[in-house]
Amino acid sequence: MKLTLDQINDQNKPQSAEHTRSFEFLAESLAKKGNNVEELISKLQALQIAIPSWALGTGGTRFGRFSGGGEPATLIQKIQDVGILHDLNQSSSAVSLHIPWDIPSDYQAIKDSAAEVGICFDAVNSNTFQDQTNQAHSYKFGSLANSEAAVRELAVEHNKQVIEIGEKLGSKALTVWLADGSSFPGQHSLRKALENTHLSLQEIYKAVPEDWKLLIEYKPYEPHFYSTVIQDWGTSFLLANKLGKKAYTLVDLGHHLPNTNIEQIVATLMTEGKLGGFHFNDSKYGDDDLTVGSVKPYQLFLIFQELVKGFSETKNPPLSWMIDASHNLKDPMEDLIQSVQAIKLAYAQALLVDTKSLDAAQEVHDVTGAQEILQDAYRTDLRPLLAEAIRRSGGAIDPIQTFRSLKVRETLIHERGLKSIASGL
Repeated sequence: MKLTLDQINDQNKPQSAEHTRSFEFLAESLAKKGNNVEELISKLQALQIAIPSWALGTGGTRFGRFSGGGEPATLIQKIQDVGILHDLNQSSSAVSLHIPWDIPSDYQAIKDSAAEVGICFDAVNSNTFQDQTNQAHSYKFGSLANSEAAVRELAVEHNKQVIEIGEKLGSKALTVWLADGSSFPGQHSLRKALENTHLSLQEIYKAVPEDWKLLIEYKPYEPHFYSTVIQDWGTSFLLANKLGKKAYTLVDLGHHLPNTNIEQIVATLMTEGKLGGFHFNDSKYGDDDLTVGSVKPYQLFLIFQELVKGFSETKNPPLSWMIDASHNLKDPMEDLIQSVQAIKLAYAQALLVDTKSLDAAQEVHDVTGAQEILQDAYRTDLRPLLAEAIRRSGGAIDPIQTFRSLKVRETLIHERGLKSIASGL
């Protein structure tokens, strides 16, 4: 299935008059406050969020999985689904593959499929947190951190293979997330596990092309519940610094203990030039992988406020923007649409912050004034601005409504059936 510009425009027509009124009213208000509306729109159009190949099917929990039908059973179908999302929001021009779930059998066919729907390939993700069929050694007790050299070598070799796959597709980053850790005190040496991980990452780093990034992810717990080898941003940052200029920390919004100040982490990493990118999601308790902005939208805004300041005040390189979510209740594609919208809305709000006034308030310790400046930007309804940016790019004024009106899911079920299951799930 592929959406056409005519279909999008037909869906936009009934909404155009009301949208235009809302946008023009907002634009006038923003201009009166000294904002360059056209510049805001251009920046929103430029922000593209990669869609993970593993998020296009229905996820689940340890207790069950409830498929909605029409899932992409092949990599080409996943690429087609990302193309549909990009047709709707003009903000999802890349797919992030998880290997070995999505190893191309025909690279040219995969690249042709991506070109046909106007998307490219973002970071490739390795998988050493589960054993594959006929695998020579098990990752049950760790991969890059394992006490057995043969297991570590197997995990290193897998990451090198992922890099090779990424090179063939035009990717420019490798994301490494480790499940390595322990569930009981004394299970393994905490120090040796970290040392082994560093040595293993050194071997992977050597294989990373000069124009690539090695993104090191972290997580405080799960699947292990006593220790995780790369448990926080500091350990990731430590390893990235040891490895060299191609290595960076990747921040997953769900990979923090409750009430962690993620915006402060972002500010610190940007100051050091070591923020590599994001896996966006949301959480209530832990790594819940909920729809972006569904639980903590103000935190998302504060993160982007630090990002916007960091872009102008630090030398941190361009970031990799990706979503990492699991969909057990919602239609996965609707969830992804909502997530991308939330990300871009938070970015728009952050762009609205009066940074000069905020700096002045901070200098004189005007705590109340600083809060007012931030909340004035956050409380401004910028949905018409985002809709206008998408419309000008050829997308839908209301992507969710258009997705439903065009019966995208029903069409996919008709084409693929009710029982199709996405790989990796």
